[in-house]
Amino acid sequence: MSRVKLVVANWKMYLSVHESSLLVNRLNKTVKVHRGVEVVLSPSYLSLQPISQEIDRRKFRLAAQDGYFIDEGAYTGAVSLSQMRDLVHYAIIGHSERRRYFHESLDEVRDKVAAAVRNGIVPILCVGETKEERAQRETKQVLHDQVVTALANLTSQDVENIVIAYEPVWAIGADQPAPPDAIAEAISWIRFQVRELYGQATEEAVRLLYGGSDEPEYVAAIMEVNGVDGLLVGRASLNYERFSDIVTGVHLAALSESKVE
Repeated sequence: MSRVKLVVANWKMYLSVHESSLLVNRLNKTVKVHRGVEVVLSPSYLSLQPISQEIDRRKFRLAAQDGYFIDEGAYTGAVSLSQMRDLVHYAIIGHSERRRYFHESLDEVRDKVAAAVRNGIVPILCVGETKEERAQRETKQVLHDQVVTALANLTSQDVENIVIAYEPVWAIGADQPAPPDAIAEAISWIRFQVRELYGQATEEAVRLLYGGSDEPEYVAAIMEVNGVDGLLVGRASLNYERFSDIVTGVHLAALSESKVE
């Protein structure tokens, strides 16, 4: 089944509002519109509003890097997904850095996914195992727990529209991405979990991304992995030339796939 490819630029806690604006200006000039490839930019909260007025909407959509699951209330410092529903199309939920540094639990990730869906925002659910969990052969159990819990409050129709990003924590920031066979095994297992919960039609509709040291030179190999529909890009997305090359690489992969079909 052919799914629209997706490339997400996660700028994390980098770039001031001015620097973000400069990067968008360069991306507007270098990234081309490719049929069958959707490109999403995820700047900091501070930059979301000004960038929403600068981006070429033929090329880009916006994503929040996180969001609070309660729609409104006395929660000083929080930004709810409800507050961003008119600003972003996507929200990154459960990123490994949120789980690690902010101690987000499985239940909190579940509630954020539900809040995103409730507010008409597509969650990009991040799942993946640590180096220690992989060494102890716990990858499948970790992925099972993360996927099953996060999707617990959703209908099959809800799940068809979400995105799941496999980001092996042990490969983030490494010189090379995870080996293709490791990616393939994890992607297959994640799809199996969705199929067991919601059926084959839902499993075939869900888009799965890979995130973890996905530099331009590795795009072709990653996109050849069966079931991978795109990339969640971290540090490479801060360089407009590299990110443009990544988008082009995903486009070429999409073309190759369409010829095979």
